[in-house]
Amino acid sequence: MKKTIGAGLAMCLVLALAACGSDKKETNTAASASPSASVSPAKSASPSAGPATSPSASASASPKSDAKRTLSYLGKDYTVPAKAEKLVITGSLEAMEDALVLGIKPIGGISVGGKFPAMFKDITGATESIGEKTQPNLETILKLKPEVILGTTKFPQETTDNLGKIATTIPVSHIASNWEANLLMLGDLTGTKDKAQAAINGYKADLAAAKTKLGDAVKSKKVAVIRIRSGSINIYPADVFYNPSLYADLGFAVPSQLTEAKAQQVISLEKFSEMNPDYLFVQFSEEENAEAPKALETLQSNPIWKSINAVKTGKVFVNVVDPLAQGGTAWSKINFLKAAVDKLVN
Repeated sequence: MKKTIGAGLAMCLVLALAACGSDKKETNTAASASPSASVSPAKSASPSAGPATSPSASASASPKSDAKRTLSYLGKDYTVPAKAEKLVITGSLEAMEDALVLGIKPIGGISVGGKFPAMFKDITGATESIGEKTQPNLETILKLKPEVILGTTKFPQETTDNLGKIATTIPVSHIASNWEANLLMLGDLTGTKDKAQAAINGYKADLAAAKTKLGDAVKSKKVAVIRIRSGSINIYPADVFYNPSLYADLGFAVPSQLTEAKAQQVISLEKFSEMNPDYLFVQFSEEENAEAPKALETLQSNPIWKSINAVKTGKVFVNVVDPLAQGGTAWSKINFLKAAVDKLVN
């Protein structure tokens, strides 16, 4: 990923922060990795945080408090308000999906093609765009005066460091196996941890029911999910995108072609046809195919495509969930499970 923040802008940021007397820093104390986030009171409070309510405040205390605490997430500690209410989400659509599950409305969020994806309409009514995934607008973020910024592990360190000069910045994991930790972290941060845990428990209950519903007959079939981006077929490793839902959760066999993929990988139609799945889920969005808007139609008319088992038997399912969903999040997993099982048993 290219570095999107120039040195000049970084210098302007530093000067602006100095003028405002900002002293927000994240605490990066190393700790052992955990599948869930936890919090504990911070040893000292910083006066630079935005208003937050301390859970131990007396009835006579002011409704506004600068109380701080330590939030532990994936082996690192971050100093955050007692309850964060002014969040900016940048770079991480994963965090936007978690906010959707918990009903959290960020003051600033990622836009795609200059607008918020329709799937986020319930939480972005009053949200200000702070730029695209790879191009956060520091000036806009600074004006919003966030208490916490949710970044992404996809950002280069320089970007995360510059965001950290504005407010405590937490790089949200883009790895699908961290979906529970991501949701619980946001729940801890915003006082909605019970809601986060309920969503996780609900998914696991739905998964158990789905496996019973599928039985063993369907599991002998080959199942795959692909994403059409920039006009090309993309596949993912077994632990990325929606693949964990299919292979780790539902128990389908992993196609050999996926074991060779190290990350998102473009694959030719000829090579993909060798996989020859019996069921195929296709994700296609106009935003990700602006230069090839007819890519899916072209693919569907190709004789090689028509030779695939799933195509011949009418078992190809396009956009069973929103095509901009990230796949490895609570929202994606919850909604994909419901849609996929419905298709697989009919």
